[in-house]
Amino acid sequence: MSSLSERLTRGAASAPAQVDHARRLVADWQLLADLSFADLTLWVPLSSGAWWCVAQVRPLTAPTSQPEDLVGAEVERPTAEPFEVAHREGRPVTEGEPDWSGAAPRRREVIPVRHDGVVVAVLARDTNLAVTRSPSTLELTYLDIAADLCLMVSAGTFPPQKVLDAELSPRVGDGLVRLDAGGRAVYASPNALSAYRRMGVTGDVVGADLAPLTRDAAADRVAGEAVAAGIRSALAGRFPDPMDVEALGGTMLVRALPLRAPGSEAGALVLVRDVTDVRRRDRALLTKDATIREIHHRVKNNLQTVAALLRLQARRMTEPAARAALEESVRRVASIALVHETLAGSREDVVEVDAVLDQVLPMLGDLTSVGPAARTRRVGQFGELPAVAATPLVLAVTELLHNAAEHAFPDGSPGSIELVAERDGDDLVVRVRDNGRGLPADFDPAASEGLGLQIVRTLVTSELGGSLSMGEPADGSPGTEVVLTLPGAGRLRR
Repeated sequence: MSSLSERLTRGAASAPAQVDHARRLVADWQLLADLSFADLTLWVPLSSGAWWCVAQVRPLTAPTSQPEDLVGAEVERPTAEPFEVAHREGRPVTEGEPDWSGAAPRRREVIPVRHDGVVVAVLARDTNLAVTRSPSTLELTYLDIAADLCLMVSAGTFPPQKVLDAELSPRVGDGLVRLDAGGRAVYASPNALSAYRRMGVTGDVVGADLAPLTRDAAADRVAGEAVAAGIRSALAGRFPDPMDVEALGGTMLVRALPLRAPGSEAGALVLVRDVTDVRRRDRALLTKDATIREIHHRVKNNLQTVAALLRLQARRMTEPAARAALEESVRRVASIALVHETLAGSREDVVEVDAVLDQVLPMLGDLTSVGPAARTRRVGQFGELPAVAATPLVLAVTELLHNAAEHAFPDGSPGSIELVAERDGDDLVVRVRDNGRGLPADFDPAASEGLGLQIVRTLVTSELGGSLSMGEPADGSPGTEVVLTLPGAGRLRR
């Protein structure tokens, strides 16, 4: 299925500004569907004369009248006649008789979607008539607000110019307050009243000037003034961003929208959501995240201290083998410290492996530990991996690079080492290959007693659940190639 922008471009909404306007409508139309108790579908005309459905949303406040997925469907006359009238005349069109052809009887209203005076699409609003209910004050208020918003869509004054994150914005069911032109609340839903009660408001909300009422409930005077200013700006016809207002008893998310339908009384719609528990959890997570990053920072410092002590001890050793062993330990500890340093600066428990390896490679001594003749280059991207996988992977790769530099070019002859990261489906394949002297004829990787190779084998098989193989390069060139295959690492990659 193509993207919404591509579907809109195929239809009449070909200009970028028109496409953006229709995308903003779709991003914010759950509000309209819930207030209307109706399904919404967006239709654009095709060059063939047919009409094409490019988007669909169902209400959260009523049963759907369109259980089937209509995106991608095409209709022609006579079904498309209301679309053509609304598009041509730029006015809402209501069908006279209900449609009994579907799973439930429905009534359709078609609303032109206007941008800069041009109708770029039409919005079909289908109401399920099988649901019979006594209209309450809440439902009548919802429908009245929905009618105003539909007229604003037809006039081109809704949706707002800025796309809002629907997950962060209050929904209709969270709490709704309608304001008149003077900013006084003429209706407040039960959930809205509960949210204000939790904020410490004890008086009547209905009939009160909502901007100063909300401001006075805030514990922080500056934040309260900002929310009050947002409500007043909505009354003036603007679309302020949603804002939090915090009191001693709770926290409330507030979004204000202007209601300025042609021919109707001006006012505003204020959506509120009680987010007290959500914000409390957010603060707890931030505290936990800061604690974890501080732990990683301290672990890194401790590992660097250990590495410094080992380096100091190595300088005092007179036995070359013992000094070399301590120096290898310094390198291994330093590699792990780099991973913890990355985690200390990250807000997630993931590691940018490429950035860590770019710091590890120079530690090998001008990209090798033998001499300037051999050079190492990295090919491909490892991406981000969870710390539980990144730490053993970085250590294993460091060991392999060190072994290649040490054993492939023992006499300091010129050569190169490549570190290659590849994706094979969900698997991560890491290759370390050199163009050195190659493996001895009687070399058996499984029986090797070298500490470095034993460390790599343990890390790859036990920690990463992968496999290790060594041999000649697959293309037949001279040298050695070590291949690490890590199943499922591609799914872990961010």
